[in-house]
Amino acid sequence: MARIVVADDDAHIRELIGVYLQNEGFEVKEAGDGETALKAVQTTQADLVILDIMMPGMDGWELCSKLRAEYPDLPLLMISAKGEPAHKVRGFRLGTDDYMTKPFDALELVMRVKALLKRYRISSTQTIRLGKLQLNRQAYKVIRDDESINLPLKEFELLYKLASFPGQIFTRDQLIEQIWGHGYEGDERTVDVHIKRVRERFADDVDQFRIETVRGLGYRLEVSG
Repeated sequence: MARIVVADDDAHIRELIGVYLQNEGFEVKEAGDGETALKAVQTTQADLVILDIMMPGMDGWELCSKLRAEYPDLPLLMISAKGEPAHKVRGFRLGTDDYMTKPFDALELVMRVKALLKRYRISSTQTIRLGKLQLNRQAYKVIRDDESINLPLKEFELLYKLASFPGQIFTRDQLIEQIWGHGYEGDERTVDVHIKRVRERFADDVDQFRIETVRGLGYRLEVSG
């Protein structure tokens, strides 16, 4: 049973979300502010966090940033009455995996939660399938039919990261931090160069997947078909 922390200062919204999630078999822990939510994640080994932005004390922006820094593989779903593009961009830059605007449809929220948990489970495996392609992280190879394709390490890690979370947007900063590491002294251009090389290597596989540029944000991988 997946454990979900719901952080929102509105008790009625927490209750609404909790009822729908519990009806789907999820275990729900409620938090009325960011500090409480952070402690709940630390003590309950949460599998996913739903967080509002406007909360007393530690707001959703700060909570999102802290959770992403401490739990890089924890799925985050941000909900807010702030629906302007700038707020969504800020949320994704801070590390949220998905963003919903209030008022929202509770059934849609449940489906997004399930989709995020599915992505999370995919990311914990050592092999990923992209149509006819198979990415093997243990061997750092891409297999197409009976052909084994060896990629430079960073290109493989970049492709594997994007393929682990299909449809999720990664900023250039996030990719540099997660693939090149905190001490990397290069710039964002490095990501663009490696994305270009991966696209060129798999130009004949656009019927399997494609890496899209999201203007102003970064990149995401979409599975074709």
